[in-house]
Amino acid sequence: MKGSSPVEVTVEALEMIKSDVDHVLSTSKPVLIKPNYINSKHPSTGITTDSRVIEGVVKFLNQRKTEDIIIGEGSGWGDTFEAFKVAGVDTVAERWDVRLVDLNKDNFVEVTPPDPLSLKKVRVAETSLESIVISVPKLKLHRIATVTLGLKNVMGVLASKGAMHRGSLSKKIADLASVVRPGISVVDGIIAGEGHETSGKPVEMNLVIAGTDPVAVDAVGASVMGISPIDVKHLVLAEKKGLGTCDLEKISVLGEPIEKVKRKFHRSFSSRLLSHIS
Repeated sequence: MKGSSPVEVTVEALEMIKSDVDHVLSTSKPVLIKPNYINSKHPSTGITTDSRVIEGVVKFLNQRKTEDIIIGEGSGWGDTFEAFKVAGVDTVAERWDVRLVDLNKDNFVEVTPPDPLSLKKVRVAETSLESIVISVPKLKLHRIATVTLGLKNVMGVLASKGAMHRGSLSKKIADLASVVRPGISVVDGIIAGEGHETSGKPVEMNLVIAGTDPVAVDAVGASVMGISPIDVKHLVLAEKKGLGTCDLEKISVLGEPIEKVKRKFHRSFSSRLLSHIS
C-alpha cells in the first residue's frame, strides 16, 4: 500500500489481508510487535522503524480488540529504551496503553532449530517464544545479507546477536526463522534505507508491505528495492525449509503492483565485498 499517512496506510494494508491475519491471531497468545532498532537513530534516516507504522499495527489490533499487546526489541547497539524514545515509540505505547519491553533484558531460553543448516543451538527471548510475532522491519539493504527485512529482523530476540555474523549468516537467519517465525510481517517502507543497514541514506517511498507469509513479504520487499528474491540467500534457504515462498509467480500481490512502486536501490561497496560469506 502507498500513501501519505503511515498510520492509515498500515491499517489499510492489514485490513486488505484481514482474513489471513485473523487466522494468525486466532489464539489467545500475546502479540509481540518486533520493530528494528539496531541503534537509536531517528526513522527519518532510513535506519530504524517508523513509530507511525507501529502505531498503525497497534491501531489495527485495537480495532479487532486484541488485548495483550507488547512492543519489544533488543537493540544491537546501545540502549533499547533510548531507541524507543528517539523514534517516538514510548509515546505510541502510552497513548494506546501497550507494554514496552527491552528483549535484551528478557529471560532467555535455549532452543534447537529443526534440521539446522548452521545454527545448532540458540538462546532467544522467552517473550518471542510465547507470543505471536509481528515483525515490523525497515525496508533497507544489508551489507552481508543483501536485505534486512522481516526474517532478519528476528535477530533482535537473540541473547547474542554478534555470533550470528560468524560463518554463514544466511543459513543462520533461516534456522532462526524456523524457531521464531513471524506470524505477520509489516515492512516500514515510508522512508527506506539505501546503501546498507546503517548507512543513513534515506529514500522516500511511502510504502507499507504486509502479509502472513514472512518469506513472501521479504521477497516482495526485495523486489521493490530492485533485488531479485533468488539473489537473497536466506530467502531461498527459508523457502527450502518450508517457511514460505520467495517465488514471485506464486505470490498474490494486492494493492500497488510491484512494478509501479519499485526503485533500484544501490548497495554499498562493502555489501558487494562481503556477499561471498553470506
